[in-house]
Amino acid sequence: MHYLLLLLLPLIVLSKPYKIATYNVENLFDAFFQGSEYEEYIPGRHNWNSRMVEIKLSRTAEVICDLDADIIALQEIENRRIVNQLITLLKKVGCAYNYSAVTSKKGAPIQVALLSRYPLKKQKDIVVNYSPKVRNILEVDVKLGHNSVKLFVNHWKSKAYKGYESKRIAYAKALQARIAKLSFDKEYVLLGDFNSDYNAYLTLDEKLNDTGGKTAFSDILKTRIEEYEMPRAKPQWHYTLWKELEPTERWSQKFFGKKSTPDQIVLPRQMFDGKGIDYVNNSFGVFKAKYLFTKRGYINRWRYKKGKHMAKGYSDHLPVYAYFDTKPYRKGGDRTEDSRKTRTIEFLYHVESLQGKIELKDVVVILKRGVHAIVKQHPYGRGIMLYGCASKLKEGYRYDLLVDAIKSYRGLKEITSVYTLKQKGKIDTSPYLKDISGLDRLEQNEVIRNIKGIYKNRHLYVGELKIPLYFKKKKLMPKNGSKLKIDYAHLGYYKRLQLVIYSKKDFRIME
Repeated sequence: MHYLLLLLLPLIVLSKPYKIATYNVENLFDAFFQGSEYEEYIPGRHNWNSRMVEIKLSRTAEVICDLDADIIALQEIENRRIVNQLITLLKKVGCAYNYSAVTSKKGAPIQVALLSRYPLKKQKDIVVNYSPKVRNILEVDVKLGHNSVKLFVNHWKSKAYKGYESKRIAYAKALQARIAKLSFDKEYVLLGDFNSDYNAYLTLDEKLNDTGGKTAFSDILKTRIEEYEMPRAKPQWHYTLWKELEPTERWSQKFFGKKSTPDQIVLPRQMFDGKGIDYVNNSFGVFKAKYLFTKRGYINRWRYKKGKHMAKGYSDHLPVYAYFDTKPYRKGGDRTEDSRKTRTIEFLYHVESLQGKIELKDVVVILKRGVHAIVKQHPYGRGIMLYGCASKLKEGYRYDLLVDAIKSYRGLKEITSVYTLKQKGKIDTSPYLKDISGLDRLEQNEVIRNIKGIYKNRHLYVGELKIPLYFKKKKLMPKNGSKLKIDYAHLGYYKRLQLVIYSKKDFRIME
């Protein structure tokens, strides 16, 4: 038996899938001045020194070791020197990577890099021509046994500091131009920080839209395709692995509470064709070690406060990863994102989750407070709450919406992920609002207006009615005995129906 196991061991080792990952490490700089550093990372200033570099390196190495990828792409790396320091530390702590590659764009404050446990055959920089300081794309061939896979490590222009979409399109065009020169059957993987959501064509900010709505990620890189279509996909069409996850799990970064998917692993049809190296279906994931989050649930990013590095935290991004194997891709359980059906709000009250996206037509925003909103399709129909996803909508406007995630929170039905398909103009919302009469017959997610009563012990007394009243901000709560005039209240639900007040502009304390 022992002899048989020894014979099988090489086969078991050879059959192990390859884990490929990408991680934006958030500004890994060294302690040597070279003139292109960001102000916060100039050695000798802002508490950035050799000791701080050691701490940052150890935090980065901790994540890389625990992630345990065979190949990992890195973004926001200053230069080859700091990569070598990282490699030395990783070897010291038992996480050796014997092969590496780094871009070498002069004048760029940060580069991209690749660490690998497998030999690198060759590398080159793909130049993106729109700014002398812009980052190059790293192209590397990795030898995996008898196979070779080409990796393209990206870090596209961010959306900050006049990050117009045309700047990301320059990256996408440079990348597609290089891919067009590859042989028809060449296997490759696109990965890195694309600073674009997986559904960029639905999330493009109008302030950054200088391209008539055309996006780098969705339109130039051609990523609107679904997994079931990949074996028959055209050359230079690509599938983003974010679609492998449920909509609520699609995020690797939070910026001011807004979840996004800038970190990508993107594949062509060659990774689904049953030849050479293939993608292992449903293996994509986000690395969410507990230490990468604060106690309040925020990403535990590298801390820079009051002009000083604090020697705390890791990065403002989470790593993402996927597995690849010499075994053929196995189809099954694929999400068909764009098999859309037109439904109604009433339909959403009869399902717990969605299989694919649905369209809601002629949706009217009858109340919006911050990133939340209450919407209805017609005056006598059901209302529903858009929770945390209504930032781009306006109160008093009609829309066609695309919904891809819902949930029930303690009895309250909510839409948690939605995109605007079409704005259809301003509308009078008064027919969609309700008054206090018939309150006992109303259902959750109505908006009630013009209510007068006495506030006492978290209830509003209106004649014979005693109505639970909840203020989203405790500082808004009036004193017992106050006479209130409520202009707008959301009829929500927490174990029972209650009126919810979101803002001080929704009510007045009367004398």
